Amino acid sequence: MSTPFNRRDFLKLASLLSLSYITPHLFLKPERPLQDPNAKNILIIVFDALSALHMPLYGYARDTMPNFSRLVNRATIYHNHYATANFTTPGTASLLTGTYPWTHRAIKIGGEVQEYYANRNIFHLLDQYFRVTYSHNFFVNKLQNQFSSHLDLYTPRDELTFGKNRWIAKLFKHDVDIATLSWNQISNLDDGLTSSLFLSHIIQMFPDQITPEMLEAFPRGLPRIAKDIFFFLEDSIDWISSHIQTIPQPFLGYFHLLPPHDPYRTRDDFVDVFLDDGWKPVDKPTHLLFKGRGRRKKTPKNARQLYDEFILYVDSEFHRFFNTLEQAGILDNTWIIFTSDHGEMFERGTVGHLTPLLHQPVLRIPLLIFEPGQEKRRDIYANTSAVDLLPTLLHITENPIPSWIEGEVLPPYRSSHPGDRNIFALEAKNNNPFRPLSTASAMILNGEYKLIYYDGYSKLRDRDYLVELYNVNNDPEELDDLSTSNPEIASDLLAELLTRLEAADEPYQEE
Repeated sequence: MSTPFNRRDFLKLASLLSLSYITPHLFLKPERPLQDPNAKNILIIVFDALSALHMPLYGYARDTMPNFSRLVNRATIYHNHYATANFTTPGTASLLTGTYPWTHRAIKIGGEVQEYYANRNIFHLLDQYFRVTYSHNFFVNKLQNQFSSHLDLYTPRDELTFGKNRWIAKLFKHDVDIATLSWNQISNLDDGLTSSLFLSHIIQMFPDQITPEMLEAFPRGLPRIAKDIFFFLEDSIDWISSHIQTIPQPFLGYFHLLPPHDPYRTRDDFVDVFLDDGWKPVDKPTHLLFKGRGRRKKTPKNARQLYDEFILYVDSEFHRFFNTLEQAGILDNTWIIFTSDHGEMFERGTVGHLTPLLHQPVLRIPLLIFEPGQEKRRDIYANTSAVDLLPTLLHITENPIPSWIEGEVLPPYRSSHPGDRNIFALEAKNNNPFRPLSTASAMILNGEYKLIYYDGYSKLRDRDYLVELYNVNNDPEELDDLSTSNPEIASDLLAELLTRLEAADEPYQEE
């Protein structure tokens, strides 16, 4: 770069300058005594929309995580771990409550869990810990706000972002989504026009805070959360590293960071690393319920390349974070959980994850657990679910597991973990959360067989529903639909899935 500072110094300085525009505002409860100061810390790091199928650890052809691959020899690796949904709100709510989407009912984009679970979540159940959380993702922020009475330190999203838009979160704390949408419609920032003559002048008064050096470090554009809300992953990593060394212990930290979520804007180190590398994914036919690209101009091939290069950014910063924790001695007394809320898709006519489809790229997510002081790798091949993380943490911290939790304690922490249990996922964002589900996609996985059930979509035309059955062990690319050739297996799995759906809907049936 042309600047006399190196990239790391520049990004740190840029972040500090951007944060100085608004006085820091932290939600901090009065200090309280912690029950067991000798307990091990728990640190959960979620990288949003990170598909396991794009990581070399899980067999991906591109080396998207070279640094991470050197760390896994100190972890317990879950090779068949599944999200409970294909987008943030239900997937994150399941991770935090240990329940499936049809139970917690945070099924709409930006939704919240039903009131019963507002006081039944990871932060409430592990209240002997100092509980701290942060997320770039607005939809995670809504859940954090719902659970805020059980948090000791909650840092609002805008503290680690910059841009003209970040003042909205300050002024409209309870209506951020509506206020942001209104601002975007008024300012129309994408084409430089505005719907308001009055506000057009106000917009120009806000400093851009964007320098040529920033754009040089991110030639595809700065990583962003929404229109004119930008962030640096470096800043978030530095903030987390600093805070967990100073907060009371034992702590429970939940940090949900946006990369590699769309838009895929990687750092200059990684731009075009995979351009024309010669690798080609398996070609798959367009699905009946595919979600078109809308305004997207990128083809699945190009989008996949950008996504993979954004994962390199995640890999670089997590590696730096891990080294910082090791040098500070934190690894010796901290459980580190590395995972995601859902995956991403570049096939069957779909780019992204806002789709009815529940194929492996959007459901298979990474899960790695680094135990305090662990030096030997363990590989777990059993089918596991995001709902399993909460009961596992309760088990290893010797806390009781409430009966309402739907997950199981992960192996190897409990040897009686069922081998052929059912794993589920649900996509139902077009439904009223408090009415029976009418338009939805649901998945059931038992052993090697996975069934996907689609119901209520207009594209199904004269069909009541659509069923697909795959043997994901023999056919990991899900190319051979076995629903016709194996009707007995399909029928049994469908019956079990419908039974669960009907039971979950029963409290919401109209009298």
